[in-house]
Amino acid sequence: MADAADLLLSCVAMVRAPGAGDKVYKDECVYSFDTPESLSGLYVCLRTFLGFGRDHVERFHSRTGQRVFLHIKRTRKQEQVDGAEKEGDPPRKKPTRLAIGVEGGFDVDSTAIEYDEEVAVVIFPEQARLGLEQAESLAAPAGPRLSQACRAVLAADSASRRQEVAAWDGEIRHVSRFADSLTQLDNGVRITPSGWKCSRCDLRENLWVNMTDGTILCGRQYFDGSGGNGHALDHFRETTYPLAVKLGTITPTGADVFSYAEDDMVLDPNLAEHLAHFGINMMKMQKTDKTMTELEIAMNERVGEWETIQETGVQLVPLFGPSYTGLQNLGNSCYLNSVVQVLFSIPDFQKRYVGGHQRIIESSVPDPAQDFNIQVAKLGHGLLSGVYSKPPPNDATEQPEQTGIPPRMFKNLVGKGHPEFSTNRQQDAQEFFLHLVNLIERNCRGTDNPTEAFRLLIEERTECVQSGRVRYTQRLDYIVQLPVPMDAAVNKAELAECDEQRRQAEAEGRPPPEPTRARIPFEACLSAFAEPESVEEFWSSALLAKSTAVKTTRFASFPEFLVLQVKKFTFGLDWVPKKLDVSIDMPNELDLSALRGGGLQPGELELPELAPPPLATPEEPKGIPGFGSWDGLLISPSTFPSTPDLDEVVIGQLGEMGFPPEACRKAVYFTGNVGIEPALNWLMAHMDDPDFASPLLVTGSGATSPSAGSRTPQGPPPPEESILMIVSMGFTQEQAVKALRATNNNLERAADWIFSHADELDAEIAMETSDPPSRSDSAAEATPVGPSVRDGSGKYQLFAFISHMGTSTMCGHYVCHIRKDGRWVIYNDQKVAASEKPPRDLGYMYFYQRLPS
Repeated sequence: MADAADLLLSCVAMVRAPGAGDKVYKDECVYSFDTPESLSGLYVCLRTFLGFGRDHVERFHSRTGQRVFLHIKRTRKQEQVDGAEKEGDPPRKKPTRLAIGVEGGFDVDSTAIEYDEEVAVVIFPEQARLGLEQAESLAAPAGPRLSQACRAVLAADSASRRQEVAAWDGEIRHVSRFADSLTQLDNGVRITPSGWKCSRCDLRENLWVNMTDGTILCGRQYFDGSGGNGHALDHFRETTYPLAVKLGTITPTGADVFSYAEDDMVLDPNLAEHLAHFGINMMKMQKTDKTMTELEIAMNERVGEWETIQETGVQLVPLFGPSYTGLQNLGNSCYLNSVVQVLFSIPDFQKRYVGGHQRIIESSVPDPAQDFNIQVAKLGHGLLSGVYSKPPPNDATEQPEQTGIPPRMFKNLVGKGHPEFSTNRQQDAQEFFLHLVNLIERNCRGTDNPTEAFRLLIEERTECVQSGRVRYTQRLDYIVQLPVPMDAAVNKAELAECDEQRRQAEAEGRPPPEPTRARIPFEACLSAFAEPESVEEFWSSALLAKSTAVKTTRFASFPEFLVLQVKKFTFGLDWVPKKLDVSIDMPNELDLSALRGGGLQPGELELPELAPPPLATPEEPKGIPGFGSWDGLLISPSTFPSTPDLDEVVIGQLGEMGFPPEACRKAVYFTGNVGIEPALNWLMAHMDDPDFASPLLVTGSGATSPSAGSRTPQGPPPPEESILMIVSMGFTQEQAVKALRATNNNLERAADWIFSHADELDAEIAMETSDPPSRSDSAAEATPVGPSVRDGSGKYQLFAFISHMGTSTMCGHYVCHIRKDGRWVIYNDQKVAASEKPPRDLGYMYFYQRLPS
């Protein structure tokens, strides 16, 4: 002890206690998934409060000189009880809440475990150690200083615990903004305690009373055809009266309250008062109908997807070892788990983050937990190394099962600052995939970029019907969305029979029958993707007027890994999101060669490269009163309307969905006035823009279309501090100026813009700073440099797919199936097993690998 004590006294000046702003990483190594429960425990630096496993602590000491660490080692005190039901056990409780990992919610197989904890102070490089009590007994000032630091570390909330999502609860509701100021009409309406009926139809269940005028109306239709006729929603659209209460759910403790204006279930603190206005005594009411939560749970349990996709009822053989490591569900992280399992089955990601693991983690950064590349490398190594996927001993008596690794640091980092992925709500796997691709693109500048494996170019051919002229454009994408043509179902007779049985059951007051799943041929989905699309109100540069166009989509290149998303999530007639219950016979091998685009064909004439007219009256050039200038032409103001000619019906529909009016106008304008779906997609993609709800204003002769190929507009000079901020990210001053000018000097948008245009920036700047070439010179130039794509054959083989279970995007569960070593493997969070019946027809995202030529 004397030697250890002397060493500790010599370096006690390095020790400090964590302050309020310090993050304490005492639950998990910042470079690996070692924890205090690991064989060698966890070492917490008593200066930086970073945590390290045994394989990383010495490297940190060598690089930084930090010597004093708090070693925390926990040993399991009580064997974890297997979550599976055993003979003699009470039956597993049915869920009563729309939640995961909380009391009454869906089971996540979590059981409390007790540990014995051993704590010591360790000095490096000598690895001398003192028990905590021995260290605290040292003479002042060393003993008190060590005691204060160690006790503060042990008492502090860990960095991961501060941000960790311990549970997902779909029932958490916010107080409606209308609750305190709700207008209630004195119209003499009094509602009886029973005997209710919709005022517009004969339905007597799923009834809602509007809290402004007391009208009783039926609710929306559910995905399986049951429910109502949507008259309560119609009433809101006609009156804008926001709140409604579901009759039959009113009890002395509350009721289901829905806000149509906020499009969500809400809380009304003044519910008793609002109900009393129409003669309803809340204290005397009894529950006679299912709440919306109970209906959602019932649907999730009865939909056959759950059993089929998870291969329930089949004895699956657990797998262990390298690339067979599961991921713990952090409460709602199954979407993340499924996506990263697939990504790390792709060689590019393995090479970048696992092959380069040592190089990445040896980079010197102050907080490795906040470094994107380090955390992705940590996750990849954890999944593929096999260190955290050890088979049980041969004499184990219980069914072997992994505990999996928890992707806490990774999830916290990739969700940081994002309005959705930073929350504890369930998310869309496809949206997360694209979000992760974007983050990887940003953090791979100048190095191998594994997302190149997904890059493809989509060719769009637009033909003006009246003039016969065409325009070919290409756009970069990472995913191909497949429409689901429900009218192509091959079991229409069964669907019609099920619909008839549902109507009969509804009329007789019986529960609806089990829904019949529509079976859609894959060829029908592919045909729907490739078929020509009519574009109304298309502005033709050949006619200088609006016309009708036909747009056709083809592949300009084929990626090495093709990602197909089946568009199962859509909007109903009432603009309520819903999921299509379909089965699609996805092929094991796929040949898309026939869909390769060929560009401009012999005999085709291109549309002139002219921009649409500006929205406002064109500016008058000097010396020519009454005329404006547009793309070098002199035009009379009477040629174009002085105000935007926008589809007010579409603007109104978007407004009913809760979007700001000016945002709706911009969405319709910037998508070419071609309908609600493109406008809605534009709104969803630009919701985070600082000027999202600002008025639409595009004036003057400089207005150009995005495809006009114009130079970056010259506005006010960018602020010097914004230029320096972007230059500090590794870009040149010219690139920073271009990005700021392209985004009206908005620093946040400029950062997004520069990363998404990184591959073509230098070429564009060179083009802008050089003299414009002659037409003949332009034709002779080589194809402009753009993002690199790995074009090749259009023949593919399915190697992975992600499936979603549940009836909506706000709930449910994701799993993935991956072909490895000649067999299919199911990854269901921490459970990894050989798949017996991979449900290829029920997937949501499909990953195809190009076949060798």
